[in-house]
Amino acid sequence: MLFRICAVVLVGLLWCLNPGISSAAALFPGSSPDNLGVRGNHLTPCPATPNCVVSEDTDATHAIAPISYVGDRATVRQALEDVLSVVPRTKIIEATDTYLRAESSSRLLGFVDDVEFYFPEDEDIIHIRSASRLGESDLGVNKRRLEQIRLALQDLELSPKM
Repeated sequence: MLFRICAVVLVGLLWCLNPGISSAAALFPGSSPDNLGVRGNHLTPCPATPNCVVSEDTDATHAIAPISYVGDRATVRQALEDVLSVVPRTKIIEATDTYLRAESSSRLLGFVDDVEFYFPEDEDIIHIRSASRLGESDLGVNKRRLEQIRLALQDLELSPKM
C-alpha cells in the first residue's frame, strides 16, 4: 500500500514539475523488439500476454479483423500515413510500399506500443498488429487504436463499413 502511495505521489510530482510530460520523452519506452516486421508474409504473432492484437491470430484474446480496402494500395497506404500523422503521440518509424510501422506512446507515462500495418501483394487487405512493449495488460488500448484507424479509413471511403 505504501508503495502505491509513493508511486502516485511521484507521478503527481513529475506531472506538477513538468506539465508538458505528455509530449516529452517517454518515461517508460521499453526497447524496440527485434522481431517486428514481415517474416514469411506474416506479421509477428502476439506473445501470451493480453497486451497485443494481430489480424493473423485466431484466439479471442489477440484476434482482430484485418482492414479491407478499396482502391489501389498506394493511395490507401498514403491515406494511412496521413491518418497516423494526426494520431496523438504517434510517429512513423518505417515505411515501405507494403509495410508501415509506427510507435505510439501513452499520454501520462510514455509507455510505447509498436503498431504495424502489412499490405499483402495479392489481397486488398491490411494486416494489422499493435503490441505494448512493457507490462501485461493494456486495458484494450491496442485494439481500440486499430479500430479507430479502421474507422478513419472508412470515413475516407477507403475501407468498406463492416
